[in-house]
Amino acid sequence: MRTLYDILLTVALILNAPFYLLKLWRRGNWKQGFRQRFGRFNSKVKQSITNRHVMWIHAVSVGEVNLVIRLIEEIERRLPNLKLVVSTTTTTGMGELRKRVPGRIEKIYYPIDRRKWVQRSLGTIHPEAIVLVEAEIWPNFLWRAQQMGVPTFLVNARISDRSCRGYRRLGRLFRGLFGGFSRVCCATEADARRLREIGCRDDAVRVVGNLKYDTAVAGGKALDTRAVLRELGVPDDAPVLLGGSTHDGEEVVLADTWLKLRDQFPKLFLILVPRHHERARDAGREVRARGLRVAYRTDMDRGRIPEAGTTDCLMVNTTGELKAFYEIATVVFVGKSLTAHGGQNPIEPAALGKAVVFGPNMENFPAIVPEFLAEQAVRQVGSADELAKTIRELLADDRERDALGSRARAIVERNLGSIARTVDVIAERLKDEQIYVAETKDPASGS
Repeated sequence: MRTLYDILLTVALILNAPFYLLKLWRRGNWKQGFRQRFGRFNSKVKQSITNRHVMWIHAVSVGEVNLVIRLIEEIERRLPNLKLVVSTTTTTGMGELRKRVPGRIEKIYYPIDRRKWVQRSLGTIHPEAIVLVEAEIWPNFLWRAQQMGVPTFLVNARISDRSCRGYRRLGRLFRGLFGGFSRVCCATEADARRLREIGCRDDAVRVVGNLKYDTAVAGGKALDTRAVLRELGVPDDAPVLLGGSTHDGEEVVLADTWLKLRDQFPKLFLILVPRHHERARDAGREVRARGLRVAYRTDMDRGRIPEAGTTDCLMVNTTGELKAFYEIATVVFVGKSLTAHGGQNPIEPAALGKAVVFGPNMENFPAIVPEFLAEQAVRQVGSADELAKTIRELLADDRERDALGSRARAIVERNLGSIARTVDVIAERLKDEQIYVAETKDPASGS
């Protein structure tokens, strides 16, 4: 099975190499650290981990990086003698790590899952524990970790019914991998059931809640977004429609919505934050074709600021600033839910007490969305026309907006605490494995 996997992976790498390299080039900053993807590290990385008890934490991209930052804070508070190494797969994820994670924590790229490169990476880092965030399952990496006897943890694990069926079909490949996890922390009992079905041991699975709730209330990047809008001539009392983590086609839908609403709300300002910032210029051209005047966030950083009052839409083509822009939004549309499938995270704007709207396709949040809908804490729409109608209603009704936001914030607040519970599980297991961990006392628990 492992030999077959290696052969198929090699073929896939050869076929996909041009597309992979093109994606790296489009996202920029791909050269720095590129050799790490093949398990080659410079002397700085090697020196930083020498004679240290290393925990390797992996976050795939920007979304997982946001979770990892809060997880790191709690691990450092509770387990201060560990040396943390955090990895990511994407250049955008690495950009966020370098901006937001302290220098004492080593940041590296996760290796491509070819056996030789994985062995080289794990042999150099030589972790005493590995923490994977959500469902990043690469066979060679986990096989090698198991061979080395390294306890591995899967945290904030979420497995949809569709993914569960896929893993079960490939049971010969994945069942042993899932069974090898020391502990698996998940959000709900439904996730726990699916994780056990695909091979996780009963005694390894723990239901601790969703880490995204704790992350949503953490401090974000210090950015005065109100000052940014003032530079564009947007008055402080102007209502703001924000499209967060939008995907292809959703920017145009929101532009059309703005056009439908501008007569009734002449001060209405549109902010668009594409999920992938490299799409921003193309999205901006599409929005301009609808007649809107567009400014780009990166142009403003470079001093190219349009004359005040000549902008209808700000295109945020940066990373890590979405939460700051949520803070000044009047109504928030959550992307990847109308013209694409899966949905993006609705918890961040909910934690800020915002009126949140999303489309019909929120499959990535099967436990979260029903709770918000059941308590009338968000609005879900089925089409572009319904989106425009709903946003019109919310812009016109301050009391309904405030009530919607208050109910959403209450849901977030009662779901807090999963980060601490996750670290409890990790620390307990490390002690069971007799791995050297000097744990600080928690004043709140008296232990």
